[in-house]
Amino acid sequence: MTRKPTARPSADAVSDEAAAYIADALMELALQFEATHFAQIRRYYQSITPTPGAGPRQRDPSGKQHDRNGRKRKTSHI
Repeated sequence: MTRKPTARPSADAVSDEAAAYIADALMELALQFEATHFAQIRRYYQSITPTPGAGPRQRDPSGKQHDRNGRKRKTSHI
């Protein structure tokens, strides 16, 4: 005797309407959380973002040196 596969609804299946309501509720919760904790979130992201110019300076492949503004330095060859 062979078994017929039975179609079972997924345990997490929801209706379209329920999915829309849940998405709206989660978005509202996220917006409220961000509004309440914005300063903390911003501080965190600023603390992990490297500041421009803080890393090691890169050499020009031509071997010429640049000043802090990116202009080539005039160097004398001795």
